[in-house]
Amino acid sequence: MRKLLFLVIVLGLYSSMQAQKYPKEVLDSMYTIVKNTQLKLAKPKHIKVMAVGDIMMGTDFPNKSYLPPEGKGPFDDVNSILTKADLLFGNLEGTLTDEGKNAKHCSDPSKCYSFRSPEYFGKFLEEAGFDVMSIANNHIGDFGSIGIKNTSKTLEKHSIAYAGVFAQPSTIFEKDGITYGFCAFAPNKDCIKIHNLTNAKKIVTELKEKVDIVIVSFHGGAEGLKHTHVTRKTERFYGEDRGNVYKFAHTMIDAGADIILGHGPHVTRAFEVYKNRFIAYSLGNFCTYSRFSLGGIKGYAPIAEIEVDTKGNFIKGKLHSAKQIDEIYPFIDEKKRALKEIKRLTEKDFPESKIIFEDDGSFTQQKE
Repeated sequence: MRKLLFLVIVLGLYSSMQAQKYPKEVLDSMYTIVKNTQLKLAKPKHIKVMAVGDIMMGTDFPNKSYLPPEGKGPFDDVNSILTKADLLFGNLEGTLTDEGKNAKHCSDPSKCYSFRSPEYFGKFLEEAGFDVMSIANNHIGDFGSIGIKNTSKTLEKHSIAYAGVFAQPSTIFEKDGITYGFCAFAPNKDCIKIHNLTNAKKIVTELKEKVDIVIVSFHGGAEGLKHTHVTRKTERFYGEDRGNVYKFAHTMIDAGADIILGHGPHVTRAFEVYKNRFIAYSLGNFCTYSRFSLGGIKGYAPIAEIEVDTKGNFIKGKLHSAKQIDEIYPFIDEKKRALKEIKRLTEKDFPESKIIFEDDGSFTQQKE
């Protein structure tokens, strides 16, 4: 109420000065004060960021049998949670394109894991409220340059910010009075490299000078059931350097990042709070229809809710547990298996963070 009253007084004073025909430079100065006051009052004190892992809503490659039946939206069973976000993030694991030839060399197409979701699937992302997505991963190049180009065009059509490829290393966007900077990294050939810390630091530092909140996404780490722990070392998988995700995350925060969101291992990993900044080391699979192994912990589909202030400081969070099974879109898991797994991993891998999880999924950092 006091803020509203103050704004009314300022606007009234400005109108009065206009009526009395003050010099233009005085009016311009007063106008600037009014606009800055409006912006400050419009900004929320806290921001609720929600983040999920890999999204591949269905593919028409190698044939249309891998597309879901019509009638049910990918996020119908979890929308009640997603729509509560001030900002919603996900990793687009594949392409959104109606054209393009498979860029991988596979003797048997049925065993070739390339993902080509129809462009009209973009509407599902917009309807669910996704604001920003990473396209830095090992599947963005599945259908060559045309696949990357069409994916970018589709996201733009649906007003979804994105980054992670050479044509778009980072992006800046505004929502509800807050300016966000976003960048994404991966070890793959079509992406901004997770290994090049010098370049990554430069991108983050430049964003930090221009925005309120910097969000960094990475696709990294070894994959599968044997790789749920953060080793704090360089991880290799199938002979490929998948990065040292621990070193990467800490380096990005040291450079000015406020939130770090990881994915890639296809399993969930621990949370950490470092220098009062939040890190999710892997959010696992979230909405992956067919072509994915979803047995056991691979089917856990956490929704991480992170509350920060307008300077990026972690305040509190909540872990919403969802689950997938083969060819079934994510649904709320009453047994809260994702919560239990992430709690276990966090306590094991980052005891120094002193993150306390409650039974309802809420979590905070225990202060000294």
